[in-house]
Amino acid sequence: MNLKLPNFLVVGFPKCGSTSIYYYLKEHPEIFLPSQKELHYFTYPIISKQNKGKGDKNIKQFHISSLEEYQKCFKSVKNEKAIGDVSPSYANYPEVYNSISERLGKNVKIIALLRDPIKRAYSNYLHLVREEREHLPFFEALQSEEDRKNKMYSDFWYYTFNSMYYDKIARLKDNFSDLLIVNFEDFVNNPAEGIKKIYNFLEVNPDFIPEKIDTHYNPGGVYKKNALTQFIFKPSPIKDMLKKLIPITSGMKQLKIKAIDKYRESTPPIDKNAENFLIEKFKEDVQKLDDNFNVKIHYWNRAFNKS
Repeated sequence: MNLKLPNFLVVGFPKCGSTSIYYYLKEHPEIFLPSQKELHYFTYPIISKQNKGKGDKNIKQFHISSLEEYQKCFKSVKNEKAIGDVSPSYANYPEVYNSISERLGKNVKIIALLRDPIKRAYSNYLHLVREEREHLPFFEALQSEEDRKNKMYSDFWYYTFNSMYYDKIARLKDNFSDLLIVNFEDFVNNPAEGIKKIYNFLEVNPDFIPEKIDTHYNPGGVYKKNALTQFIFKPSPIKDMLKKLIPITSGMKQLKIKAIDKYRESTPPIDKNAENFLIEKFKEDVQKLDDNFNVKIHYWNRAFNKS
């Protein structure tokens, strides 16, 4: 068995663009990524226990639980310069950083994805609504977060927890020598420049351009409910079986986007009570990011950009 393991990780937080970056990186001839996008090997002992929310157990079955399974994900590595694992959950749990260092080495490169914390939280919420797992209004769902933590729901239900960045980024910086922070909004505004920065960071050919660089592989939003969109979004045993048998390629993702785009509806604005609650919740965290790590927040909520 080829025992090569990752020399870079893409971490971050749900709904921060890891799906698009996974497919852009996978196209590069000098980069190897497993056919499964999210492995969650290092966080498996923690997040595997978070399975009490609706649909949580179905999703957890795809996570990698053992070193042997993890190694198998990289058995097809040939002569690629950069070998990666795209698992957003790693950033959320600083207690696994030592395990990452011990297994992959302290010099493993870390790419951390960030997004406006309010938009990230709302996109996270809408994702669960699309899947018909979340039924509470957004503000009520925010108030239910601690209760859901206590009941051991998956952390995907923790809308504010997933948008608290500063302490986790600070710990990443303390634990790993090579850290690149990628701002989702900057990346979306100029994906060609954004992916070039990542290629430079990974020390692969920066002039390679992904074929579908303008494709947003996980557009999110709100869609009209019908048989097709329910099949696409709602978890089911049939879909689970298909995912195990057939890796989801970029072409398949593009077909899905094309099929459902005609059913996209206007995303309702965030409830003002929810927005005000989140501004208060995140403003200190965002300020520390801006002060200490020079994270570009000019595309984020205007309340964070007041002088």
